[in-house]
This record gives sequence, structure tokens and C-alpha cells, in this order.
Amino acid sequence: MRLDKSMLVFRKDFIEISRNKEVLLPMIIVPLIFAFLLPAISVIAPESVNTPGEPDMMLENMISELPEAVQAKIMSLTPTQQYIYVMLVYFFSPFFLIIPVMSSSVIAADSFAGEKERNTLEALLATPLTDAELLLGKILVSFIPGMGVTLIGFILYTATTDILTYQSFGMFIMPNVPWIVMIFVLAPAVSLLSIGVTVIISSRVKGFREAQQLSALLVVPVLALLFGQASGFLILGSRVMLVMSLILFGIDFVVFRFGLRLFQRENILAQSR
Repeated sequence: MRLDKSMLVFRKDFIEISRNKEVLLPMIIVPLIFAFLLPAISVIAPESVNTPGEPDMMLENMISELPEAVQAKIMSLTPTQQYIYVMLVYFFSPFFLIIPVMSSSVIAADSFAGEKERNTLEALLATPLTDAELLLGKILVSFIPGMGVTLIGFILYTATTDILTYQSFGMFIMPNVPWIVMIFVLAPAVSLLSIGVTVIISSRVKGFREAQQLSALLVVPVLALLFGQASGFLILGSRVMLVMSLILFGIDFVVFRFGLRLFQRENILAQSR
């Protein structure tokens, strides 16, 4: 398998993606919402997302599950400051796993299903590239832009959070070590898994929209992490995320090997007709 041949597929697909508004708009809008709206609501109008009763219990559960050093750090803060800190630094972090899943899967959904709709699939499959080179090219064109959007969203979120909270806290509260681990280790593992599954789906269905709808189900496990963290059942600390990443990278490898076995050019061509 040669990387330079896979990059030919990457360049071709990247040019097509840059012209496709259906793919580009979700990749731009969702990270901007997470980067600007979430910290703005939490800092400027915390009462809009903090009502008495159940949310207070949720906050107490989250604080009780935080590392002791973090608990000691925030105990000297006012209740409003505690709420803002926990929401921005811990509660919202799983949202940034949605960005690589969503961005990468939107592009991956277009990988083969989009080729079928544009009537370019037959020419692509007729190229002298091996199956592994072709699949790797499709994975890279989903992974690199998806992680690029995630990194930009993370930088904007960090900057927005620190600008809005510095006067209140007297320090920069972002980024911390768990966020670094999540963005640079866990997010790539999650992104590769969503891409691998979506590329397989895209090669078996007839159109982009069908592939996109099925791949949307991949967000469900990320939402489970969000609810787990909100309830205090599972706090995404650095060690937890490193273990999860190792498991996911192993699953990524299995999914890629499974995709290669399923990848049969004649069957894909027959399904597109």
C-alpha cells in the first residue's frame, strides 16, 4: 500500500467536498455554536441554564466525582463560579466529541454514496489503486478536515471561555490536561471509528442522504457520555480517556480490516446501477 496513491484520492475528494454546501455547512455551523454560544450562555446568563432543583443536584453529583485536587480548588469559589467552572470545563467537554463524529461522518457518507449520485463511481473503482489505498484515501479525506474543524472549534472555545471568565476567576481556566487528552487522543480515535463505520455504510447504500441518516446514529454513544458525565456516573478524566482511546484504536483497526474484507468492487458497482 502506497500513501502517495491514497493522497490522489484525498485530493480529488477534497476538491469535491469544498464545493458541496450540504457537507460544508454542518461542519461550520455546529463548531461555531459550541465554541461561542455555550460559553456565552453559561457566563453571561447562567440562570438560563441553571434552574433550582434537579440541575443543582446534577452539579453536586459532578463535583463529588471530580478529583480531590479539583474539588479543593473550586470549594473557595462562589456557587455561581462553581457552576460556571464545572459547566465549561467538564460538562460541555463531551460536546467536542460530537464535532469530529459529525464532521467526519458527513464527509465519509459522501465517500461512495456521493460517487454513485455523481456517476463517478465506476471510473473510481476502475483505477489501478488497491482496495487498501482506495479506502485509506477515503478515510483521510474525512479524518483530516474533521479533526481540523475540531481543533479550530477547541481553540475558539478556549479563547471564548478564557476571555469571558478571566475577570471573574482571575486566571485562565482553559485548557486543562483532560481537554488536551480528549482533543488530541480520544477525539481522533472516535473520529476514525465513525469514519470506518460510515465508509462501510456509504459503500452499501445507494445515496448520500441515506448514508448520512444512518451515520447520524453514531452520535448516540457520545450523548451517552454526556449524560454519564452530567449524572456524575462517569467523569472523563485523563486516565479514563486514555483507556477509552486505546480500546477505540483497537476497534478502529478491526473495523478497517473488516471494511477491506467487505470491499468488493463488483458488488458495489452492481448496487449503484
